[in-house]
Amino acid sequence: MKPTLLVLAAGMGSRYGGNKQLDEVGPSGETIIDYSIYDAIRAGFGKIVFVIRRDIEEQVRERFVKRLKGKIEVDYVFQEITNLPEGSKVTPERQKPWGTSHAILVTAEKINEPFGVINADDYYGVESFTILRDFLINDKDPNNFCIVGYKMGNTLSDHGHVNRGVCRVDEKGFLKNIVETRQISKTATGAEAPAPDGSMLKFTGEEVVSMNLWGFKPSCYSFLGSEFRSFIDRHGMDPKSELDIPTSIDKFVKSGEVTIKILMSNERWFGVTYREDKPFVVESLNRMIAAGVYPSRIYS
Repeated sequence: MKPTLLVLAAGMGSRYGGNKQLDEVGPSGETIIDYSIYDAIRAGFGKIVFVIRRDIEEQVRERFVKRLKGKIEVDYVFQEITNLPEGSKVTPERQKPWGTSHAILVTAEKINEPFGVINADDYYGVESFTILRDFLINDKDPNNFCIVGYKMGNTLSDHGHVNRGVCRVDEKGFLKNIVETRQISKTATGAEAPAPDGSMLKFTGEEVVSMNLWGFKPSCYSFLGSEFRSFIDRHGMDPKSELDIPTSIDKFVKSGEVTIKILMSNERWFGVTYREDKPFVVESLNRMIAAGVYPSRIYS
């Protein structure tokens, strides 16, 4: 059975100032996700599932469902505030869904096979999808998941801070723990980010980070569901709280219930976290098209 690719596309894009998931960056109007899907298809994925908001449903149907007909199976599901465990109590002021762990959980009825997870607005590179597909096909342990890891220095923006899951890896290549680290900024000697105590965390740029390129088995729904119910009990009355994937999974790694294999990619990330990032993305894609990595037109 071919693995599925789950695309997280419900983000608001507040720092970017628009719907960055559907912003056109390729010479024939392609978005970043068009290139990721192209890479996923040639790597051997069999289905694409989008997590979206209702207000972009028509755009997703026109851009992806229709264009990909006959190339790969496509489906989508809505991430909404009301997707909650039965009996949960939440603040009526809540305006947005509950984070990336919640986004995975809303797909439980759509996915029954091993699957990868990506952000819609991040470019991961050809090699990364091949690495991910090989793991999902060949690894048979239902509670062994994976992260395609990157060197931090290959994932920073020149135009502002980014959030990354900073990974500690053991001698066998498995995750020891992952810390969602916010506001990481590039410096002359590496990177830095504010610590909870007000000091600054310093990084060399060689640290292994997660870009939300995960590989999961269907058993993950049980683990994430359990943690999400606990999260809602603790934070359901907080109008801004979110549960991200690294925080959810870290608990089960520490308890030994799951293992996470770190699969390193040499690719250089780029994305449109900020509007100022777009010219670099366009230039990078044009160079890869000139080198034959991608065709000048993704959709014929």
